[in-house]
Amino acid sequence: MTSVVIAAHNEAAVLPRCLRQLLDGAEPGEFEVVVVANGCTDATAELARSIPGVQVLELVEASKSAALNAGDAAATRFPRIYLDADIPLSADGARKLAAATTAAPGGGGLLAAAPARRLDTTGRPLLVRAYYAVNSRLPAFRDALFGRGAIVLSAAGRARFDRFPDQIADDLFLDSLFEVGEKREVAEVTLVVATPRRTGDLLRRLGRVRAGNTAMRATDTRVRRARRASWLVDVVLPRPWLLPAGVCYAALTIAAGISSRRASQGAWGRDESSRVPAEGAPR
Repeated sequence: MTSVVIAAHNEAAVLPRCLRQLLDGAEPGEFEVVVVANGCTDATAELARSIPGVQVLELVEASKSAALNAGDAAATRFPRIYLDADIPLSADGARKLAAATTAAPGGGGLLAAAPARRLDTTGRPLLVRAYYAVNSRLPAFRDALFGRGAIVLSAAGRARFDRFPDQIADDLFLDSLFEVGEKREVAEVTLVVATPRRTGDLLRRLGRVRAGNTAMRATDTRVRRARRASWLVDVVLPRPWLLPAGVCYAALTIAAGISSRRASQGAWGRDESSRVPAEGAPR
């Protein structure tokens, strides 16, 4: 018995695909799905209600943290999966994520887990592909909870905090709550994470992420420090053939740092280009 909380702001283009992917193949009542439509000006709530077995809440304010807190208040089951509306997670994948927090290799349950990720850079411009050629190899993502679009917590894991803070970086916040050994990547579940379709979209996404991470680190000492030179020390130097991609990565990171100073805290700001469903994808 697993709860799935989905915070959704203007996600009409992708939410039906997310819900159908999750519920197709699920047993009746297997998943308690709570969609929190917040600040929506499109048909997000109506489309979610059209799918049997989905509970829909509506908030006037566009706020992911408020949506997550409202979804948490409505959800009644554990393990609990927090799922991004643009991430297609199958019923089997949800089962495996939930199982990871109830049984771990060697005995004992984990408090938190996240799927492995596969970055989709198909058809992206050179700079976007270069950035993710480095990003995909950063050691910071090993057994981390962020950057996947899905996180599962056990009841004991959820008890680590009261409410989601009013910050952009909700996944970094959750990651900061658990030590190595209390969380892990579930290699048996791989989610496809769409990357920005244009370089400008990538810069806007990076600026938003940098602003959120910086704000989180300023208010919470548990959040892991950023290793600014990791792209060079851990990725490029052991793989000299990645040097051109590393130069692109560094330049884009610097540009994002500049733009992050203008990013609005607490806003839903996001990359819209990656939310366009692939041609022929189920909706």
